[in-house]
Amino acid sequence: MSNRGKLEESMKTLEEGIKKVKFILDGYPACKLFTSEEYMRYYDCVYLLCVQPPPFDLSAELLNRYHATLDESIYLKVLPSLKDKSGTSLLAEFLRIWTNYKAMLKCLGGFFLYLDKKCTDQKRSAPLKEIALTCFQNGVCNDLLPKVFDAALLLISQDRREEPIDRSLLQGLSTFFVENDGPKKGTYYHMFEEKLLTDTSSCYTRIASEWLHSYSSADYILKVEGCLNDEKGRLSQFLYPSSVEKLLQVVHLKLIGEMTSQLIEKQKAENNLNSTRYQELLSRCANLNIG
Repeated sequence: MSNRGKLEESMKTLEEGIKKVKFILDGYPACKLFTSEEYMRYYDCVYLLCVQPPPFDLSAELLNRYHATLDESIYLKVLPSLKDKSGTSLLAEFLRIWTNYKAMLKCLGGFFLYLDKKCTDQKRSAPLKEIALTCFQNGVCNDLLPKVFDAALLLISQDRREEPIDRSLLQGLSTFFVENDGPKKGTYYHMFEEKLLTDTSSCYTRIASEWLHSYSSADYILKVEGCLNDEKGRLSQFLYPSSVEKLLQVVHLKLIGEMTSQLIEKQKAENNLNSTRYQELLSRCANLNIG
């Protein structure tokens, strides 16, 4: 067989592996799809296609094929699986498909490992993992993340009302943030934090009014103390500590900072408040722990 024939045969063999690897997006584990011998065969194909002298070096073609594989997976499998979903079902499916996408990348990255090393060493392209993240972000996240965020905010709202929820979905979203960017400004995490801060502010503005109407001033303070502890426990499960502190400050502001004068007036009406008790209530409001 001629050299060109060998290269064509290697590319054909690699295509077989690429076709199979896409099944991982459907939930099939790689260990059920590939034997170790098959895995090495696809790696060897990529290696052979990358080490040829010009004009037979097919590294550029392989890089294009890697891109195309990701695009095909996103537009033929990922997006259809998310279409028409909303709320909790969208969040759950988004996290499921993200997990499967990572598993596919791990397997595909093994096939293309030599290409990744070659392109990185020669500075021909970004690392393949970075390319894969960018493809998912551009193809999926840019359009769907606002809906995913809304679904997460709904879960948090239900949790605050003590309705049963699956907190693992919020923890999964937190993992997604870590794997994609972190807490820096302008990242997905920062975008979600901003939406959560706004939502929390609106939520506790409403709650403050309801509690002031329904409870005595003393019971109101007890409710706030319990609420701050509950929020800290809830938020700490899926947010960075810096974000937890920001959210607790918002809760404290809405329940105490903006309500202190009304609490004082309420206790005056309840107990004919004197100067000493007035100072005690002010002190208790100011010293509620948000740490």
